[in-house]
Amino acid sequence: MITAFFKPEIAVANQGESGESLRGFVAERRLAKLMSVIRAGDWLFIQMGHNDQKERGEGVGAFTTYKQSLREFIQLTRDHGATPVLVTPMNRLTFDAAGRITNSLGDYPEAVRQTGGEEHVAVIDLNAMSKQLYEALGTNQAHNAFAGNDTTHHSDYGSYELAKCVVEGIREANLPLAKYLADGLPRFDPAHPDSPAAFAIPAEPLGTVQRPYGQ
Repeated sequence: MITAFFKPEIAVANQGESGESLRGFVAERRLAKLMSVIRAGDWLFIQMGHNDQKERGEGVGAFTTYKQSLREFIQLTRDHGATPVLVTPMNRLTFDAAGRITNSLGDYPEAVRQTGGEEHVAVIDLNAMSKQLYEALGTNQAHNAFAGNDTTHHSDYGSYELAKCVVEGIREANLPLAKYLADGLPRFDPAHPDSPAAFAIPAEPLGTVQRPYGQ
């Protein structure tokens, strides 16, 4: 969704893979593949945490292996002349009885914030902004931001609103990348989200009538 908010000079390549953690991304050589195509002047936005939280083992945790992996991603990105940006993991849909989002991600968002400060990397706090967003929608509307009965993965509407949060984070961090945002793009306050009922971006087609090459 974030592609819609940039000028044509910017190409967005989504390297994410469902179910991955930082260490899994490295072990499956996805990071190596990414580093084979990244170029000087590129920007790498790093947003993980949901699956890292599920990893178990001696010494595994937010302030140990997770931070170590974040540093690896940061250093490799810099080695290639690109700029890393850390993004805290967005909240899950976990309301308490008072209508407030509870922290279901443990220490992982804070580990990202700490690493950003220690490594002098910009941090976009999507965790904090998503909390504002869901609470503004309220217990009766926040489900519209999620896919079906899911409480982790997002609908097109939710993805669009979170993309707006990231764009706002780019502006707040004064990243040079901000000069490539679309002209006339209004500011976004997660505490005042767009109405789900007014969301009108058509979904991507699930298939194609074009026959692929080969048998």
